[in-house]
Amino acid sequence: MSKEYKRYLITSALPYANGPVHIGHLAGVYVPSDIYTRYLRLKGHDVISVCGSDEHGVPITIKARKEGITPQDVVDRYHAIIKDAFARLGMSFDIYSRTSSPTHRVTASDFFRKLYDEGKFIEQTSEQFYDEEAKQFLADRYIVGTCPRCQAEGAYGDQCEKCGSTLSPDELINPKSKLSGSVPVKRPTKHWYLPLDQYDSFLREWILEGHKEWKSNVYGQCKSWLDTGLQPRAVSRDLDWGIPVPVEGEEGKVLYVWFDAPIGYISATKDLTPDWEKYWKDEDTKMVHFIGKDNIVFHCIVFPSMLKAHGDYILPENVPANEFLNLEGDKISTSKNWAVWLHEYLDEFPGKEDVLRYVLCANAPETKDNDFTWKDFQARNNNELVAILGNFVNRALVLTKKYYAGVVPACGELTDYDKETIAELAGIKAQLESNIENYRFREALKDAMNFARIGNKYLADTEPWKVVKSDPERVKTILNIALQITANITIAIEPFMPFSAAKILGMLNLEKFGWDNLGSMSLVAEGHTIGEATLLFEKIEDDVIEAQLKRLADIKAANAAAAAAEHVTEQKEECTFDDFQKMDIRVSTILEAEKIAKTKKLLKLTVDTGIDKRTIVSGIAEHFTPEELVGRQVLVLVNLAPREMKGVTSQGMILMAEDASGKLELLAPEHKTNNGAIVG
Repeated sequence: MSKEYKRYLITSALPYANGPVHIGHLAGVYVPSDIYTRYLRLKGHDVISVCGSDEHGVPITIKARKEGITPQDVVDRYHAIIKDAFARLGMSFDIYSRTSSPTHRVTASDFFRKLYDEGKFIEQTSEQFYDEEAKQFLADRYIVGTCPRCQAEGAYGDQCEKCGSTLSPDELINPKSKLSGSVPVKRPTKHWYLPLDQYDSFLREWILEGHKEWKSNVYGQCKSWLDTGLQPRAVSRDLDWGIPVPVEGEEGKVLYVWFDAPIGYISATKDLTPDWEKYWKDEDTKMVHFIGKDNIVFHCIVFPSMLKAHGDYILPENVPANEFLNLEGDKISTSKNWAVWLHEYLDEFPGKEDVLRYVLCANAPETKDNDFTWKDFQARNNNELVAILGNFVNRALVLTKKYYAGVVPACGELTDYDKETIAELAGIKAQLESNIENYRFREALKDAMNFARIGNKYLADTEPWKVVKSDPERVKTILNIALQITANITIAIEPFMPFSAAKILGMLNLEKFGWDNLGSMSLVAEGHTIGEATLLFEKIEDDVIEAQLKRLADIKAANAAAAAAEHVTEQKEECTFDDFQKMDIRVSTILEAEKIAKTKKLLKLTVDTGIDKRTIVSGIAEHFTPEELVGRQVLVLVNLAPREMKGVTSQGMILMAEDASGKLELLAPEHKTNNGAIVG
């Protein structure tokens, strides 16, 4: 039998304050966290939800240096953007804190110091990369070079973003400092390490034996880490941005961000309530961490080991991590702007907060990576939210207004079909609860929507708009039941779509219900007057979606151009002026153009070179139509040796340049020039 808890502590992964929040973060962490929190509150539980900005670490210093501002400027900017966007989406955190707060600085320092004083750390001196020009040790992200796995340039000291390989700085080929561009040297430096290997037995018993109910993706990753063998992990870094290591004489060293950040949950709770200890130190508290899969090791291996080493804190009861959400078939990348940013979405789709929450939950990457597409977003809005949920609520309210002036009619004698419908509705509750409590939010959302699906079927089958002419009393019962279903919907969907639930309650002219009321058929009293019916959702048209797809296409093209600029083809072998003089390049005009039969790429062109009219075969049919070429001036290498192609003799070559996307561009004089003019 599962344990009954007196209170709940819900933590959501601290978003990193070097950029805004995107849909991948929402689908993986924040929407599931809010669903669970809202559900617990509806049930009347004592629950607090904490989150905040993670504001230390190397990427923030890199961004600050790049923009010529301070790291504090960076985190202040993004903390404000993230906090505001979360509020606008309806995230119901009890506190949204930050790791640059005074409370956090003290809490993290005290945590480190307790473990330090009790001898829980290993002190080690190791050789690490040092930039002699910048006069500082280099964190992994400050070192770039050639990837040893895929040979890609610009791989970081901790990861190659092209092939995804995890790396160490020592593995990079031709490593360079990102600060100065110089070749770094090795210098000795002292750091403190948490000996994770000493917690192996504890972790195996706690996770592998004690938490077999965890999601398969979480349990599997934990087992893999444990089976591979845990190693001591550094808890400090040579850096000037972060919480200073609280050890005298150790200036220039800060707490490593992975050690510092999870303590942010504790400091946020401290800022929220003076009773923070009962949420962190009482075994009657259930703590649940909502995170993405890249944070599993920190929340299931590292942080629990830290809490165990400290000795005063409870451990998480569950860590329902999700996998990654892709965007239009490609991995979301903040550095490449390949993302749908929450704050931008809220600006561009006002009043559609719940549409995003719905789509991200319906398509959540719960046990495997999933894909967000704008076409799916449109389809789910139009075919599910508008056609099912919105349609039912609107019909129930409009018909009540039409037939009874908005006054709730009495429920008369129930037919067998009425009883079957009510029984079907009552049966949803247990399943919905089970799915939420076991973190199966996609299935839970289907359960919640089933209230509207059943409601639609009920109205379609009973046809009150026809029956009203022959049996008006029967219609009173039908609409009473329809309104009871509508009221039930407000409870069922509130964790998922809080704005829509509130809107329906406003239309019903009712106050919010508790979870215990779900399934009741007496939520709306006879004689109660409902409010005005308005549309819950509106169709999203094709042009809106096409605009989003065009934006992504433009981003992809810009990324390709940037990549091409970084990887320009190396200079060819040196040639002399005399070599160049051998090439006779002339301004020419295309007179005729036609496709060569049975080929995809070849065009037959007739050009006026100024010295003659000749035929040139060019492989440009995939880039230009014959019609758009006629009359265009181009540059032609006229003394190229003739070559036969598909039975046509080609006498020359038209000069082209290839852009970042692979599209060919004609090279031509800026202004009209005489045919035959020599280039050089």
